[in-house]
Amino acid sequence: MVATLSLPIIDLSSPHRLSTANSIRQACVEYGFFYLVNHGVDTDFVSKVFDQSCKFFSLPVQRKMDLARKEYRGYTPLYAETLDPTSLSKGDPKETYYIGPIEDTSIAHLNQWPSEELLPNWRPTMKSLYWKLLAAGKSLLSLIALSLNLEEDYFEKIGALNKPASFLRLLHYPGELGSDEQICGASPHSDYGMITLLMTDGVPGLQICKDKVNQPQVWEDVPHVEGALIVNIGDMMERWTNCLYRSTLHRVMPTGKERYSVAFFFDPASDCVVECFESCCSESSPPRFSPIRSGDYLNERFRLTYGSEKDLKCDLSS
Repeated sequence: MVATLSLPIIDLSSPHRLSTANSIRQACVEYGFFYLVNHGVDTDFVSKVFDQSCKFFSLPVQRKMDLARKEYRGYTPLYAETLDPTSLSKGDPKETYYIGPIEDTSIAHLNQWPSEELLPNWRPTMKSLYWKLLAAGKSLLSLIALSLNLEEDYFEKIGALNKPASFLRLLHYPGELGSDEQICGASPHSDYGMITLLMTDGVPGLQICKDKVNQPQVWEDVPHVEGALIVNIGDMMERWTNCLYRSTLHRVMPTGKERYSVAFFFDPASDCVVECFESCCSESSPPRFSPIRSGDYLNERFRLTYGSEKDLKCDLSS
């Protein structure tokens, strides 16, 4: 039996910012995951997003393949990727759709969109979701800065929010694939970047492993909380904090039910230098990692997942 986890709930609208920041710190140290409420994405709009996502993934395969992934934008079919580079499986039984940065007009044209004739409300719905999650992510980052004993606008000052490399990823796990304890819908992985904001449709399947080094791995279910986003720390933030905040291993297990989710990967600008925060290192705890540009770091991580595909982040940082 897999235990059910009770994660902290963070209220983004709370006026008690220092108290909220302290709660975020505890959550990031202990779990690397937490729920976020009062984030500005209301439940009615979430329902519209999943309705539009369902309409796209219900299209015939060829229609979807007309928008096959290029420049890390567009459709990825079943079994086309695995989030675990060491896996010997044929790929994860999920299909996805990527939407890249839309606020940067120099690269926004790289996005692929279903035609208005095919899906009339799809593009405006996803663009609206992108802006809502971007705003929530920026508000959250100011609290994360406070939680690390940094100034609230720290991430702005270091250029992390100057054209951030943020991606929206729609995911669909077909229920007809059944339930198999040996097959993951999404292979065990930690996210590569800064923070991830996740919306789910309520169907279970998400699990985390707090101690990714220990064997055997112990997995715990992350239950759905109505109206809440699930937030997790990525490898880049773990690196920034000298491993104070944990980038937790997680996976999606099939339940026999069709499942939809949306992940918003909120990553810094590609030329932002990621080096240990002064508040996270000392003589007794020196930096564990050398400084590196965000784009260079993510390039290598994406290369391991997607192989030789032409790399978006390279284009952004050139």
